[in-house]
Amino acid sequence: MTFNEYLTRKKISPDQFQQAEPVRYIEWQREFAEMHPESFTIQKKFLLNDTRRKYLVR
Repeated sequence: MTFNEYLTRKKISPDQFQQAEPVRYIEWQREFAEMHPESFTIQKKFLLNDTRRKYLVR
């Protein structure tokens, strides 16, 4: 699973996220590549919820 696929599964628009917060996007992408998706979810749980509210896939 790629990082963009993961974001889409979490109902976060990868394009909007990358355009609005490129530094955070790259940081998360790097971290995602280093760990299992479930570990990433647990580590970023509250941040994912905030990010989803900002860049919800419609």
